[in-house]
Amino acid sequence: MIHDVDTHIETNPGIVESLMLAPGVRKIPRERRRRRLPKSDTRGWKGIFWRLQFDSQYLRTVVQSAFALLCLWIGVEFYLFVRWGLSGNNSAIVSRPPGVEGFLPISALMSLKYWLQTGIINNIHPSGLFIFCALLLISFLMKKAFCSWMCPIGTLSESLWMLGERIFGRNRRLPQWLDYPLRTLKYLILAFFAYVTETMDVGGLRAFIDSPYNRMADVKMYLFFANISFFAVWTILVLVVLSVAIKNFWCRYLCPYGGLLGLISVLSPLKVTRQTSTCIDCELCSKACPSGINVHSVKRVWSDECTACYMCIEVCPVKNTLEIKAAKDLKPIPSWVFGSLLAGVFVGVIGLAMLTGNWHNSISHEEYQKRFKELNAPAYEHFGARGH
Repeated sequence: MIHDVDTHIETNPGIVESLMLAPGVRKIPRERRRRRLPKSDTRGWKGIFWRLQFDSQYLRTVVQSAFALLCLWIGVEFYLFVRWGLSGNNSAIVSRPPGVEGFLPISALMSLKYWLQTGIINNIHPSGLFIFCALLLISFLMKKAFCSWMCPIGTLSESLWMLGERIFGRNRRLPQWLDYPLRTLKYLILAFFAYVTETMDVGGLRAFIDSPYNRMADVKMYLFFANISFFAVWTILVLVVLSVAIKNFWCRYLCPYGGLLGLISVLSPLKVTRQTSTCIDCELCSKACPSGINVHSVKRVWSDECTACYMCIEVCPVKNTLEIKAAKDLKPIPSWVFGSLLAGVFVGVIGLAMLTGNWHNSISHEEYQKRFKELNAPAYEHFGARGH
């Protein structure tokens, strides 16, 4: 899905001229107008390369699509692995894809604490720990960019609100008296998981990590969706409907993972920065922001809701007025550099896991065969289960 920002400049070539005539909006000098690709050059490789370099939303769509395909590939491999496990050794051995551990954030959180306290990287879900650390590092360096550039749920959520915008012409924005309390929900959920993790000592963490439940947590997660309950289906449908009507409903109000990354992102040196001397006060940036941030009223965006999606920068009609940079006096980070750094950090941390032998877990195919047969036992029903 190509994220042509639904307004403003790309779909309305006359927006610059109309802004000049709008009351209270200053005139844009010709030399400061944003560069646009001529229509004659929009096709072919030239157009693709131009858009990858200068169209942040086109680039972001490419990154989102690549990551979604990677997740789909992991999902297919994991499906084949589970099918092998449930077949009772009646088919050829299929290896489990380590990348599936990226969908086990609670296990990764406990693995991180265990690693920090003991210096030991557990061999049950080691790749999950490295994926988790990669996302924390990305948030510390590059805002909450994972959510808008890579997260498959974030991509789905964005696609849903864009669908709603196409169907209804706009999305609903909740009033502040309801928006602020709802936004605390993801932090309350995060606080609960943080509290549970904090109250566990090294022995408790080790017991959880080695428990039958944790060893097969990815399989249990798959079976939950493969045999989804009526209640769960309706819950997902309600979330889908709300996400169509309200921008990023799940991400904004309920995702504890996003809440954690948002808190860390406040420390990031990179922030959307507004040059007040050239700003024409058109407020297009605030209207385009999917997180509802009033970009036009601040010099630097500190909000934990900012995902560095570049949407506000893309719609700004004045060159060099909105930029992402580490400090006001430093050079801005072009979107193609930002995207390259984002992918580089993620691939670098994953590569480190592979090079150090911490990507694949230590569970043998023989053990998996045994545990697949025991999946209905009480030890696999809740995370507090102990024993091997």
